[in-house]
Amino acid sequence: MASSSSLLTPQEGVGGEEQSVLQKHVSFFDRNKDGVIYPSETFQGFRAIGSGVFVSIASAAFIHFSLSFKTRPGKFPSPLLPIEVKNIKLGKHGSDSGVYDQEGRFVASKFEEIFSKHAHTYPDALTANELKEMLKENRAPRDYQGWVASEAEWKILYKFGKDRDGLLEKDTVRAVYDGTLFHLLEKQHSAHKKK
Repeated sequence: MASSSSLLTPQEGVGGEEQSVLQKHVSFFDRNKDGVIYPSETFQGFRAIGSGVFVSIASAAFIHFSLSFKTRPGKFPSPLLPIEVKNIKLGKHGSDSGVYDQEGRFVASKFEEIFSKHAHTYPDALTANELKEMLKENRAPRDYQGWVASEAEWKILYKFGKDRDGLLEKDTVRAVYDGTLFHLLEKQHSAHKKK
């Protein structure tokens, strides 16, 4: 899994500029590394980590309908629904954990708070019920879009990241924030398909 230092080390994006942690998180889905993510790339990314066809289509549609317009400020809406990686911070939604700040940087204290407040059974892992508790507590009043977005993100993470005991470990959650979990899941899925 990812170490905490890998989360905080900037990577280079398109054009050589450093990427924020949030940009690193979404860059896995930029399959051709051109700085723009199209629904087909998101579909390919979900398939690469082992999602079924239906979940991959639904996820790509939901993500692009939610984020395309937000990440293209001042531009006409595109029927191709692209997401611009450099502007992903503009797609932040409410009712989230606060681990990404408004600039897409990692906030270590908010990350630790997830586990200090909600990991009751094991200090470094969340059960399904503890995850539900966290999502409910993070809900901002009348922020229905944020509720849905947070619920979808965390349920997908839980589905792919839980261990054999149904626990979502701290290292796994840390790895999803910087996108390294997606690369690991892709390798595992690829190896599994070869067997």
